[in-house]
Amino acid sequence: MRKMLLLLALLLLASPMMFAQAPGAAPAGGGVQWAAAIGMAIASGLCGLGQGIAVKGSAEGTARNPGATAAIRFALILGLVFIESLALYTLVVIFIKIP
Repeated sequence: MRKMLLLLALLLLASPMMFAQAPGAAPAGGGVQWAAAIGMAIASGLCGLGQGIAVKGSAEGTARNPGATAAIRFALILGLVFIESLALYTLVVIFIKIP
């Protein structure tokens, strides 16, 4: 609950600044490139973490029930595709946003 209140407070503090800019204006100082680099680093790191957890769960599931290997493998590949698409969407947004 405390984290949610902190997030709400930060959102309320940022909203007046969000509406103060002209449409399409970039922040002063060229911080867009730094923000994009940090965003891609966070997206890549968390996607890697998610993929590691997915593979770990798949290996544990296969070890517990070898008869369900085909179903587990299908679910694993589908999950890895969805996880990797998040990093690719982040990369596309960065290429669109940076001039």
